[in-house]
Amino acid sequence: MKIHELSPAEGSRKKGKRVGRGPGSGHGKTSCRGHKGQKSRSGGGPRPGFEGGQMPLHRRLPKRGFNNIFKKYYSIINIKDLNRFAPNSSVDSEALRKAGLVGKAGDSIKLLGNGEISHPVVIQVHKVSKAAKEKIEASGGKVEVI
Repeated sequence: MKIHELSPAEGSRKKGKRVGRGPGSGHGKTSCRGHKGQKSRSGGGPRPGFEGGQMPLHRRLPKRGFNNIFKKYYSIINIKDLNRFAPNSSVDSEALRKAGLVGKAGDSIKLLGNGEISHPVVIQVHKVSKAAKEKIEASGGKVEVI
C-alpha cells in the first residue's frame, strides 16, 4: 500500500452544504435560514451562555473561594535532586532551570530536605528548610538565601 492509495472509509466523508447558490440547488434564496428573525441575520443568534432571559447558570451558582493576589508561588526542589551537579559547583536558579528541576521563570525556589547529598555544593535559593540547610552544611556545602 502506498500513501496515494489511502482513502477514507466509505460513507465517513460527507460533502458540505453549499448554500446561496441559486434555486436549483435547493439551498438558494434564504440559504436554509428561513424568513426574518434573529437567526436569519448575519451575526445573529444569542451570545454564548444566554438562556433566553432565564437567569444563566454561571449566575445561579454560588461564588466559592478566594484568590489571594499577593500569594507567592514556590518551585520545590529536594536535597536528592542536587546529586546531579558536580562537587563544589555553584548552583543558581539558571542552573536548576537548565537541569529541568524548576519550571516557571517567575516562581521563587524553595529547597526541602528530602533525601541525602553525597558531596558539597553552593546553592542559591529564595527559601530553605531547616533540615535542608543542616544536610547541605554537613556535607561541606553552603546555602545562600537570595
